[in-house]
Amino acid sequence: MNGMHGNMGMHEGMSADGHDLHGGMAGSPGDPARVDRTVEIDMSDAMRFAPAELHIKTGETIRFFVRNQGHLVHEMVIGPADRLAQHAEMMRKMPAMAHVAPNMIQLKAGQRGGLVWRFDRPGKFEYACLLPGHREAGMKGRIVVE
Repeated sequence: MNGMHGNMGMHEGMSADGHDLHGGMAGSPGDPARVDRTVEIDMSDAMRFAPAELHIKTGETIRFFVRNQGHLVHEMVIGPADRLAQHAEMMRKMPAMAHVAPNMIQLKAGQRGGLVWRFDRPGKFEYACLLPGHREAGMKGRIVVE
């Protein structure tokens, strides 16, 4: 299941309040035929991602191979930290809010999935689980694009 929670349908890439979840700030959806490397990401009920920090070169297209090793639903959303913090707060206030975007993947317990993303400008970004309380409990990682 890629990027949907709750029973409320949304436009792709938009949250319930109309905020663009991916914008162009962290990059853009990558071409699966032009992946530069694969990075494995594990999510756990300890509210952590492993690894907790990634270093990526500007222009790299990364295939994230994401595994949910926990018993809870978790997601990985890529973006600027301030935007993800803002969206996590909205999710806390409206837990039934759904979002669907190419910069995210949501996995049930034991599921595995993939996400391809191109980092087209340098900067510091984040990947986080935006389900209510998860990011606040520390379920976030840092991406440094050089």
